[in-house]
Amino acid sequence: MTDSQVTPAIAARRIDVRGPRFGATLTTVVLLVVLATGSGWLLAAQAAVFAIGAFAGLRRAPYGLLFAHLVRPRLAPPSAFEDEAPPRFAQGVGLLFAVVGAVGYLAGAPVLGVVATALALAAAFLNAAFAFCLGCE
Repeated sequence: MTDSQVTPAIAARRIDVRGPRFGATLTTVVLLVVLATGSGWLLAAQAAVFAIGAFAGLRRAPYGLLFAHLVRPRLAPPSAFEDEAPPRFAQGVGLLFAVVGAVGYLAGAPVLGVVATALALAAAFLNAAFAFCLGCE
């Protein structure tokens, strides 16, 4: 579909491909801190970020707002857009792992917390470093 064939409804669901990668970079940093500190509360906060992205959309998610207001204005215009649905699904997958990990840390099962956090970290890192969205695949 060419840009001239994009209707307003379709355009509303398309996002700058750099936005999810920026969010994945921030997520990678947060998850590394969680693994280093064992903080179930920080992981719960990341779960809230995932929940907003999954249910309200990436444009309303905290990292999406940071990208839109602080990063994107300093970049060249986007050369590519993507449908928002696959990254939103990936946010849902991240939410699942973050909730399981937070419950593990906060309930005194740190091994569960570490494993769930490490799996979420692997997915976030793949997106941040290689633009490979595991949840989108």
